[in-house]
Amino acid sequence: MKTIYLDNAATSFPKPEGVVRAMCSFMENIGANPGRGGHSGSLTAGRIILEARELLADLFGVAGVNQIILTQNITHSLNLVTKGYLKAGDHVITTRYEHNSVLRPLHRLKQAGTITLDYLPVTLQGEVDLQDLERLQRSETSLLIVNHASNVTGLRLPVEKLSRRAKELGLAVLIDTAQTAGGYNYNWEQLTALGVDFIAFTGHKGLMGPQGTGGLIISKEAASRTAPFIEGGTGSKSDELLQPELLPDKFEAGTQNTPGIAGLTAALKFLQETGREEIARVIKARTKQLYRGLQEISGVEIVGPGLENPRVSTLSIAFEDIDPAEVAFRLDQDYGVMTRSGLHCASLAHKAVGTYPAGTLRFSPGFFTTEEEIEAALTALAELVSRLS
Repeated sequence: MKTIYLDNAATSFPKPEGVVRAMCSFMENIGANPGRGGHSGSLTAGRIILEARELLADLFGVAGVNQIILTQNITHSLNLVTKGYLKAGDHVITTRYEHNSVLRPLHRLKQAGTITLDYLPVTLQGEVDLQDLERLQRSETSLLIVNHASNVTGLRLPVEKLSRRAKELGLAVLIDTAQTAGGYNYNWEQLTALGVDFIAFTGHKGLMGPQGTGGLIISKEAASRTAPFIEGGTGSKSDELLQPELLPDKFEAGTQNTPGIAGLTAALKFLQETGREEIARVIKARTKQLYRGLQEISGVEIVGPGLENPRVSTLSIAFEDIDPAEVAFRLDQDYGVMTRSGLHCASLAHKAVGTYPAGTLRFSPGFFTTEEEIEAALTALAELVSRLS
């Protein structure tokens, strides 16, 4: 049975061919640690790391490559900020559309009495009233955290408007781009020009790289206040017993996932060569096809914004009397259609849209999804819903 992969919001698949080749080539021909020696293997590995930073700096419109911190994943990046930047007594403003990689660290700090926390109201269509941001601000408010796009509904939040006002109010800003970096053609220079302090990204979703890669763009001002999340070897200033302050070493202790970064470098080259506009065009077309097809299936409710609203490719659906988990299981087992059901590590988002505790069935096409696969998935869903109703 041919399989149809529609879970790109979790991780993109398939990867560009060059990603696999780059990772295998590194393991077969280089294999050394970057910055841990003066031999040719170490120097070659170091050049791969530098090239990844340069490509990421170009993508995000960042002037200094050393502001690109390479991490294990976006969860690592977000924890680096929440546990390194926030101090005792700080107040944080965020939204109910955040992933658990933001919510759990914040609630741990709140439970410990380290911080206080408020949620900025966001409508189902992604509308935000800036007066709510001003109303929630306190003298001790230090950070605004905003998910660029919901991994539940695909809703895209107005991060530019929020960031601009937050900076006017003197707040630091962290943007979670897990669902937007790469597959969504966005002018990232807007955020850097606004002075956004942190942009967290993952390598394995829209950027089409391998799992185990990600990063954080950090402003020089924010870096000086942020404590290292992990400390250890850097290959630099090895005579010092404290973590170096220079970037990116301050936040990159330990051996890096160089095979993964080699794969990420290849993925970034694929994005560059293919063109972000073309990638976004294809994904938008598949999303429109899927959305229109879902509208025609009786018993299916699309949860979240319509095509006329700012959104990404993630589409969630709910049913009146059918468990989304049962539909996901049967789609996979009977039709080879891979989706995701449940709460998607974002329970507050589900409470906000009224799908808690059952969650939703989530479809997320990617660049390599074909029109034929969308049609086959829609046919399978229609047959299954009719059978289970």
